[in-house]
Amino acid sequence: MNALGQDANAGTTAVREGLRFDEQALAGWLSTHVDGFKGPLRVEQFKGGQSNPTYKLVTPGRSYVMRRKPPGPLLKGAHAVEREARVLTALGRADFPVPHVHGLCTDDTIIGSWFYVMEMVEGRIFWDATFPGLDRAERPAYFDAMNDTMARLHRLDADALGLGDYGRAGNYFERQIARWSRQYQEDTDAGRNPDMDMLVERLPALIPAGEESAIVHGDFRCDNMIFHPTEPRVVAVLDWELSTLGHPLADFAYHAMMYQMPPDIVAGLAGADLAALNIPVEADYVQAYCRRTGRSDIPSWDFYVAFNFFRLAAIFHGIKGRVARGTASSAHARERATSFPRLASLARQSLEKCR
Repeated sequence: MNALGQDANAGTTAVREGLRFDEQALAGWLSTHVDGFKGPLRVEQFKGGQSNPTYKLVTPGRSYVMRRKPPGPLLKGAHAVEREARVLTALGRADFPVPHVHGLCTDDTIIGSWFYVMEMVEGRIFWDATFPGLDRAERPAYFDAMNDTMARLHRLDADALGLGDYGRAGNYFERQIARWSRQYQEDTDAGRNPDMDMLVERLPALIPAGEESAIVHGDFRCDNMIFHPTEPRVVAVLDWELSTLGHPLADFAYHAMMYQMPPDIVAGLAGADLAALNIPVEADYVQAYCRRTGRSDIPSWDFYVAFNFFRLAAIFHGIKGRVARGTASSAHARERATSFPRLASLARQSLEKCR
């Protein structure tokens, strides 16, 4: 994300109109359900554009973070904060770096929708994948910390953590490609695109053989991590909204897609001088993940990258449709809508490299 993205997403603001609630009712729930909670309570809203509104709960002793379902009617299965709370709790028991969950509320009468409260983790978030502000000599250790954290996630045993039913097993790519193809084709307001049409037609035939399943994050980017205030160490991975059981190489390729991602779309390194910045090149980064997960290499790498550009393009196509219908009017949404054809083109370029 560029500097503009950092300004737009970092920090807190007053709670926005339409997302306010009875703060006294929340304080009452916290005093009953969160060990050591002591008011008075002040509520702020994080600026970041998560689809689940996220709040900072400030008290004289400490701060907390609350994520809630948006108020009003919702699509079935969307905004499942209870899934987020479940995966965070399970991962915390495995000593994986996530915020501690203090409690989940499934009573709509408290603030108008379900929510959960977790610890506020202090540290640094890098909104730009070049990790500005670090000394050149420091950067390799930060990239290695991201790589190690993702490999640790994919080595966890979902069954042992009680997450064996956290997603559907098998045929991950078939199901994902079918889902995003259908969404793209049905959203007539956003129009058609020749690169996407070609991807819809050709991707299914290029799916590599072999099944793997792991806990996957779904949106593993540098700006969804909190790093230790002074050390090259990930202290919390955030935003588990897209997590499920899935193919670990899909998850890793989405993360490593930063090497080919224009930085004005999401946090990316395309066009950056990696040697001058002292950032490991893509091939070395992939090899480090392979070493940590017991692989010799990833033979169908270009397919995994093409799939992820296609998936992101389909998401941006959906945003374009909402802009066209007038249901997503923010400047951020319009900017993403204009990025859709570039993502589709990048997906096609990766697909054309597939053998």
